[in-house]
Amino acid sequence: MVGDPGTLAVSYAACERLARTHYENFPVASRLLPKPIRRHVAAVYAFARAADDVADEPGRQPSERISVLNAYRQRLLQGARRATDSGYRLPDPAPAEFFPALFDTIDRFDLPVPLFTDLLSAFEQDVTKTRYETWSELLDYCRRSANPVGRIVLRLNGHRTDALDRASDDVCTALQLANFWQDLAVDWSRGRLYVPEDVWLRNGATTADLDGRLWTPAWRASLEDCGQRTQALFDRGRAVCDGVSGRLRYELRATWLGGTRILERLRTCGFDVFTRRPSLGPTDWASIGWHALTWRP
Repeated sequence: MVGDPGTLAVSYAACERLARTHYENFPVASRLLPKPIRRHVAAVYAFARAADDVADEPGRQPSERISVLNAYRQRLLQGARRATDSGYRLPDPAPAEFFPALFDTIDRFDLPVPLFTDLLSAFEQDVTKTRYETWSELLDYCRRSANPVGRIVLRLNGHRTDALDRASDDVCTALQLANFWQDLAVDWSRGRLYVPEDVWLRNGATTADLDGRLWTPAWRASLEDCGQRTQALFDRGRAVCDGVSGRLRYELRATWLGGTRILERLRTCGFDVFTRRPSLGPTDWASIGWHALTWRP
């Protein structure tokens, strides 16, 4: 255990509260996960969520947001180096509530710190980069923004193999991409576009259509291309759902099924998220639960 027990209890409680009230796209602290690791998953999520919120904070200038994220990086690196020091206290500026729990989790599970600095580098990129020219650029972003979370969850559950890491990376990237296509209208309103430029230019699409909220055949063709690539990643990564055991197996199955169902909904509506943003409701989750239980490898 790292640090004062009372401080850790308060920090873990704050992380779990954030996970319950600020849930987004990742099944943190799920009832399906083994109870002993839920608070550790929540600690990781709290760090990622708080840093991502800094990157997206509208009230601060980009330079200020980068400065705060740099402070997060320094605290992370200093804390990881000194995590085994008894009575360790966070350096200035005033610490975020999640850091004591995060340091304790990193120490207990021997988590690679570069997974966390990769997340921070992706959040910093969100501050300054709003367009992607190629698939390779976009996939590199996903490698740092999504894939570290999957690898961390595997390690929290005792899995450290290259094969599982690769499959997890495919699923995490696919989930990130599906969310990009689902939120295209929202992202565009904020000045961001994740569809690679070489895809939409090749199909004859223009950003003027997005400005006018016009869903043209060219944009539909562009997103169908993106959807096919995303489905291929889901298919390739499916093995991670069968390569683990216990409750995590059902958690990953549900996550995979939820992501592929969103992609299916997008295909059904021709990816026209300006008319309606597809989402999952209670009926979907009941079906996902059933298929997770009756899943065939």
